[in-house]
Amino acid sequence: MTRRCTAALAALALAALSVPARAQTHEAAPFGMPVMDRHVFYHALLDELEGRFGSDQSFRWEGEAWGGTDENRFWLKSEGTLTNGLLDDGRQELFFSRAVSTYFDAQIGARYDLDSRPGRGWVAFGVEGLAPLFFHVAATGYVGGDGRLAARLEGSYDLLLTQRLILQPRLEMNFYSQDDPIREVGAGLSDLEAGLRLRYEITRKVAPYIGVSYEGKYGRTADFARAAGDPTDAVRFVVGLRLWL
Repeated sequence: MTRRCTAALAALALAALSVPARAQTHEAAPFGMPVMDRHVFYHALLDELEGRFGSDQSFRWEGEAWGGTDENRFWLKSEGTLTNGLLDDGRQELFFSRAVSTYFDAQIGARYDLDSRPGRGWVAFGVEGLAPLFFHVAATGYVGGDGRLAARLEGSYDLLLTQRLILQPRLEMNFYSQDDPIREVGAGLSDLEAGLRLRYEITRKVAPYIGVSYEGKYGRTADFARAAGDPTDAVRFVVGLRLWL
């Protein structure tokens, strides 16, 4: 009887000690345990690092890097194509983005066209994210000097044939409001690029790929290309490497 009384008294004492501890935890985090939504993350992706082979050969890169929290991030994007020693389609962009929904970010920033032609500066704004069925989409508008306007639409999708073998269709279109003969860009739909790439992820961060790319120029942009002796469309075989950190 004495042992039972001693055990009961010990249990009551432990219970009395635990109540203040739980109360203290509740006061420190009244809405539950804190989440890591303010942690700063970093990510870099070189989506295209490839050689293109067709009627002519070129080297192309396209990549992006961002740093920030789940809600607010700074983005740096870069792309360009090197053909016969001339840099074309050189586009550098810096954005601040803020999450506006679970799957989409609103972005505002600047773009500068930096290649072998005279440069152009733009104010940029747009949205980017995952549409239903996990299509990656982005729509960006640009305001430049002399009342120039431009827009860019992009879309891609990762089709998992296996856990490592992935087929990615991709489409990009660019529009301009005014002719810009110095940069051989015409008003309206300027150019379209469509690609189909098959990559094998040796690891999640390293993936060689092969594919095919189509580039077409339209309207006044095609007129400028013809006047310069350049093709208005081309289909090329591509070999490249996709990397991310």
